[in-house]
Amino acid sequence: MISSGSIIGPVAGPVGAGQCLPAGPPAGPVAGPRPIVLVAHGSRDPRAAAETEALATAVRLASPDTPVRTAYLDHAGPRPGAVLRALQAAGHDRATVVPVLLTAAYHRRVDIPEAVAAARAAGLRIPVRVADVLGPLGGPVDDLLVAAVCRRLAEAAGSAQTDALVLAAAGTRDAGARAEVARVADALAERTGLPCRPAYASAAAPSPAEAVSRLRAEGARRVAVAAYFLAPGRLYAAAVGGARSAGAVAVSEPLGAAEELVRLVLSRAAAAPVG
Repeated sequence: MISSGSIIGPVAGPVGAGQCLPAGPPAGPVAGPRPIVLVAHGSRDPRAAAETEALATAVRLASPDTPVRTAYLDHAGPRPGAVLRALQAAGHDRATVVPVLLTAAYHRRVDIPEAVAAARAAGLRIPVRVADVLGPLGGPVDDLLVAAVCRRLAEAAGSAQTDALVLAAAGTRDAGARAEVARVADALAERTGLPCRPAYASAAAPSPAEAVSRLRAEGARRVAVAAYFLAPGRLYAAAVGGARSAGAVAVSEPLGAAEELVRLVLSRAAAAPVG
């Protein structure tokens, strides 16, 4: 039998964010902190962009002197190159791109560098630093990320006793990215003292429904699902539906603008390598 336990609650922290300004006539140099461009994947679901904008607003509130903009790789706009060129036109002499992504799969390795390169070809001259993704990348899982997952899980489960967890991610064919998700599941298990299995809404097995079913077959009676998603959308909805159909007692909301995620964005920006 799997022993019973409870979910460890969230860690408090500050909040903040921003939005994209159109390109204008060249301006004089702008003194102050390096602007941050939050680059998200983009989605046909308008709720995804709304969550990214909420995260940007929270980052701006947490660091009021820092210009914060948003950009999207697909579906929504503006594109990263347009935002970087607008910052240059406004007089900023540098920028930092923070990928609003949880794994370092194709979008981080290929799409974002290509977007910066295309901007350079179109006249971008200012130095641009590209930060790491919000998930783990060759190092330990950041405590802030685990705390954000725990915050949402605690909000969903309340004071209910839980004896096992599933970490539900969007899914990818990239084995390295799946290994990153598994490491977050291990960190969540260590944080809560509960067994935690990774699961994927697409492209890989097990699905959230399969992971919940397996834990229940092993003796768990109250399985909660932690959403490893930044925003709602089709895959998050599929994960929720499958998990609930398999008997999950709670499914958390996407991380969105969780306070710990805001702090993690600022930490990634500060640690971005010189570009």
